[in-house]
Amino acid sequence: MKVNVTEPSQTQRLGEALATQLQPGDVILLDGDLGAGKTTFTKGLAKGLGIKRNIKSPTFTIIREYQDGRLPLYHMDVYRLEVGGSDELGLDEYFDGDGVSVVEWSKFAEAELPTNYLRLKFTRQDELGTNNREIEFTAQGEHFKAILASGVLNLDE
Repeated sequence: MKVNVTEPSQTQRLGEALATQLQPGDVILLDGDLGAGKTTFTKGLAKGLGIKRNIKSPTFTIIREYQDGRLPLYHMDVYRLEVGGSDELGLDEYFDGDGVSVVEWSKFAEAELPTNYLRLKFTRQDELGTNNREIEFTAQGEHFKAILASGVLNLDE
């Protein structure tokens, strides 16, 4: 499934809508270039989970934990692990835990990823002065396939 957005607020609304469908142990993978909208999406997801704290990119801390929502949010940026080392972080404890794990730059932790996840690939389609993005959703597992089929991520409604 592909969705085109033209404003950061639309990207956040997608995150909010998805949050209503999430369960403990869900894993969301976010891939795309710098500035493509990964953290913007996560801000919407956090808002949809009822998290009031400001969401910051975990680029230098690798993992930020937000415990104050309907479900805990574990926001990970594994870009710095591109030369290896993700196996030493214990990511599986987060993936099998009580919250929602959001993994930016998931290709750098590919060997650690669970079999069921929702992958979002953000592609910038910037013409001069625009914020156009294409977000492609790929579901692995029945739970995520059902979410995509439900229409909850339709921005037109």
